Amino acid sequence: MFDFKTVDAQVVCRLASDMDKNGYAVLPNALSPEDLQSARHYINDQASLRDNEYFAVHGIEAMEDSLFGSLGASPAFRQLLAELYEIVTGEAPAIDERIFPVIRCLEGQTGLKESHFYHFDATAVTALAPVVIPVEGEHCGDLIMFPNIRNIRSSAIYNIVEKAILHNSMSKKICAFGVRRGWLHPIRIKLVPGNLYLFWGYRSLHCNDQCDPTMRRATGLYHFGNPHRESILARKFLGSNKRKAKLDENGLRPVV
Repeated sequence: MFDFKTVDAQVVCRLASDMDKNGYAVLPNALSPEDLQSARHYINDQASLRDNEYFAVHGIEAMEDSLFGSLGASPAFRQLLAELYEIVTGEAPAIDERIFPVIRCLEGQTGLKESHFYHFDATAVTALAPVVIPVEGEHCGDLIMFPNIRNIRSSAIYNIVEKAILHNSMSKKICAFGVRRGWLHPIRIKLVPGNLYLFWGYRSLHCNDQCDPTMRRATGLYHFGNPHRESILARKFLGSNKRKAKLDENGLRPVV
């Protein structure tokens, strides 16, 4: 049975400090070899249903009975993310704030199209759990990031305007072009399966590098703490991934 260990308060402070100074923090060996084996079996099963091409799974209910779902439902994991949220925002998260998990698997020709989409997350804290990462070739799906280039915005409108400017297709192409030409200098993070990578997703412009189509890159993403969760405007204009997956603002299937 999966068991995420409670993280000591001093370790949480160190993780937050690393996220501030380095752009990200690492919790090593957060997943055991047995956990990784379980997660990989799940990925294999899901990939075989999709002809070994790109797929994504959104929301805790869609990944029940998997390692990914167990981590997203872990009280100790939520406590870690909640403590980090309070450090970065100065406020405790809402009692009913949930972790929103997403599984992404890059593979095949469709996987090539799912890279270099620079974006800010809607939530303050993002955790990345790699389970399958290529180790050969030039492109292994590295995490690419411009860390902490903005603060938590007090206004949801300010956040919406920023995202409208930076999240459109032209801006993403310009950013990717600038990185390829060496004009822009993000940090590049090599991912190791079993480790847990934490960063301020709201504050950091980030994406994944492309992955060789003959290889597989599978990760679990865990988003927590929307600073604008009470904003009607934010719910209307942001959160497209949840809407596409037909989920409510809590990442759950609406009750019919």
